[in-house]
Amino acid sequence: MNHPHPTHHAPVSETTRPALAELHARLNTQLGGAARAWLDQALDEATAHPGIHGPISVWELRIAEAGRRCGPEHADAARVLLLHAARADPDALARVYRQGTAAERRAVLHALPHLVPGPDALPLIEDALRTNDTRLVAAAVGPYAARHLDPHNWRHAVLKCLFTGVPVDEVAELPRRAHADAELARMLADYADERTAAGRPVPEDLHRVLTLTEPTATPTGTSGSPGRPGTSGTSGKES
Repeated sequence: MNHPHPTHHAPVSETTRPALAELHARLNTQLGGAARAWLDQALDEATAHPGIHGPISVWELRIAEAGRRCGPEHADAARVLLLHAARADPDALARVYRQGTAAERRAVLHALPHLVPGPDALPLIEDALRTNDTRLVAAAVGPYAARHLDPHNWRHAVLKCLFTGVPVDEVAELPRRAHADAELARMLADYADERTAAGRPVPEDLHRVLTLTEPTATPTGTSGSPGRPGTSGTSGKES
């Protein structure tokens, strides 16, 4: 297992620092005194001892504790901050994802845009998209996927949302990536035909995405919540 390389983090850290500072400030207003104190200590530990040390690092233990300490509704945000403080590189993120609960995996997916500037973590996105856990799927179609998934896999990610009932509002940069995408339009039309032939309703979201694929559509704006790490799926119970 490799230790973190500073070059993995500096570009992303600088561009996302304001969003993470906002996340931390917002979380502090929502947590009680004991939870705030725990998070501050955990972040200090992660900053002082980043990377992977032995079978399990202290910050990895704190990732596991976050749901109990901060509450399930705030755990995603706390874990994103911890992963950033620990300067987790793709190897460390993969380890946390592989060994973690569904909630911990979701937090790793939310953290990717802040920690991995290139496509190195795409295997985690692809793994999440193979599941039928709607909260994992929703986290997987965030800003990191919008930046790095190739067109073929991105189209299938949109279809996965329709199959599993994940709102397409979760798909980051949907208008930009869907614009004038004739292949996505074909796939959506085929899916709609299959549903109609089987006597099943066509999801309203399908029509929304189909409209976005038209060349005359305005390819501006984004969907999902790219500026708010950890906000998607935080209302669910701890897994």
